[in-house]
Parts: sequence; C-alpha cells; structure tokens
Amino acid sequence: MDAIADIFPVLLKGVEITVKVLLASIVLGYLMAFIAGFCKLSRNVIIRKVTSFYVEVFRGTSLIVQLFWFYYALPILFGWEIGSSFWAGVFAIALNYGAYMSEIVRTSILSVAEGQYEASTALNMSRFQRMRLIIFPQAVRMMLPEFGNYLILMLKSTSLVSLIGMTDILYYGDILRSSNLDQAPTVYFLVLVFYFILALPFIWLTKKMEAASKKGVASS
Repeated sequence: MDAIADIFPVLLKGVEITVKVLLASIVLGYLMAFIAGFCKLSRNVIIRKVTSFYVEVFRGTSLIVQLFWFYYALPILFGWEIGSSFWAGVFAIALNYGAYMSEIVRTSILSVAEGQYEASTALNMSRFQRMRLIIFPQAVRMMLPEFGNYLILMLKSTSLVSLIGMTDILYYGDILRSSNLDQAPTVYFLVLVFYFILALPFIWLTKKMEAASKKGVASS
C-alpha cells in the first residue's frame, strides 16, 4: 500500500496530457473520417484516388512509424515543423484512425436501403437534400457502434506519445519503473488501472451508441 501511495500521485501527473491528446485526436480523427468518407463517394475521380491513397497509406503502415515520421522524419527530410510533440502525436493518431473510420462512413452511407434513395428522388430532392435529410441521418446511426469502439482504441493509442517524450501516464510509469525495478509490477498494474478508469466512460458511451443504432434505420 505504501508503494501504491507513492506511485499513484506520480502517474496522476500524466492524466492531463493523456486526456488532451485523446480529445484533440477524437475531434480531428472524426473530422477526417467524415471528410475522407464523403470524398471516397465523390463523382470526381481525382478526389477519390487521392483519398484512397491517404486511406491505404495510413491503414497499411504502423501507427508508431507514422508517429516517428511526424515528429522526426518530416522536419529533417522536408523541413515541415509540426510545432510540438503534442501535435505530432495528435496528427498521427487522428489521421491513422480517421483513415479506418472513413471506411465506416462510406460503407454506412452505401448501406442505407435503396428504397430511401428512390423515395427521396421521387420527392424531387436534390442530391444534397437527399444526403442531408434522408441518407446521412440513417447512416450515422449505423456508424455509432463502430465509432464507439474506435474511441476506446484511440485512448489506448495515446500511450504511444510517450515514445516522443510526452509526459503522459505511461511516460511517468516508465520513469518509476526505471528508477526502481522492484516496483515495476505495481507500476504497470496501476498504469493499467488508470487507462481502464479513463476507458469506462467510453465503454458506457459505446453501449448507448449500440442501443441508438438499433433505432430509426429503414430496412426497405
């Protein structure tokens, strides 16, 4: 108990960074998901090809490699300064998961029943009106369960920012472990507890999203 009392406040210092990186990644990640998802449905071939290239690159390479590219490689090779380790971490996580979630956006829109398209066309709606009023609201409900799961995955991925020197929970855990190897099991157990506690609201939210997704989607 004495060890826990000593370790807990040190790990607590990293919660702020973890939460900030997570929230920024969520906002940017979901924004990229919707932009890329709609772009992949564009009638413009160039837009579709460019978006597909982004999606395949970020889905096909490791998040750790992407993190190192944003923080180390881009400034050295091209002189592109991201600005800080914070934004390097946020961009890497957001663009990575944005690529994955863009496929959820695309497939959910395409999964809306064909009859909904036909009915909205019969009502003389424009393509934008059909998407805004009929298709998109139903597609969003289908996206919710997977979007909830990706919230939890993004939280887990924030632990990688310690690799570029950000003082998150895992960063302080590694410092404590390196200074006292005997406490390593206790340190990493408490790190696990911290991430689990942070995940609890997202687990609850995911269940709510799953319940909401069962309502309001036409099947024919």
